[in-house]
Amino acid sequence: MARLELVSFVLCPYAQRAAIVLAEKGAPFTRTDIDLALKPDWFLAISPTGRVPLLRVDDEVLFESAAIAEYLDETIAPRLLPADALQRARQRAFVEFASGTLADIAALYMAPDQDGYAAKRRALRTRFARLEEELDPQGPYFAGPGFGLVDAAFAPAFRYFDVIDPATCEDSFDRLPRIARWRAALGARPSVIRAVVPDFTARLAAFLGSRPSHLAALIAAVTACAAARLDA
Repeated sequence: MARLELVSFVLCPYAQRAAIVLAEKGAPFTRTDIDLALKPDWFLAISPTGRVPLLRVDDEVLFESAAIAEYLDETIAPRLLPADALQRARQRAFVEFASGTLADIAALYMAPDQDGYAAKRRALRTRFARLEEELDPQGPYFAGPGFGLVDAAFAPAFRYFDVIDPATCEDSFDRLPRIARWRAALGARPSVIRAVVPDFTARLAAFLGSRPSHLAALIAAVTACAAARLDA
């Protein structure tokens, strides 16, 4: 087997995708986390886009999470994409849908004011409502009992709501029972759990709270309230 090294950033959802697929394959690999604010020269020399993740395969370098995931799926058993060509294409399309969801989440946590935040919330709700219709009704995963690349793509997206929903006193998946069940199944899967550092939620909260955004103000209010309770 080739020597595999995943180059990532601790909060990057796309790097999590690659880590999840590697874990599902049971493939041995090393992981190197970099600081995206201070990108090392060796990283810039090998990354065509300056972004993570990268996968070093012996002396070759792959970039873009979808390409990395498909390479791993083609070269290491078990296969996570279906054998049927039409279903395989459908699942590839929903991997891209997951990327669009992450872009909408980023727009949400960067919205500078309440009106912008509310608009991004509505856009995400529309996206989730459509996703609810596409999920296998029996679950627990996107296409039924078997874990696949769509599951690996969406698991990192759902993690944001471990911070967002408590800060906003909202349930982003209210009246979306299939997604709620799917999210719970993904959150309990060992490959998903191991894809992040143990204090990931705290790190993510700190990151979201540092943005110049409406959500950051909500997170700060919740933090201040919790501190006041401890002092009382």
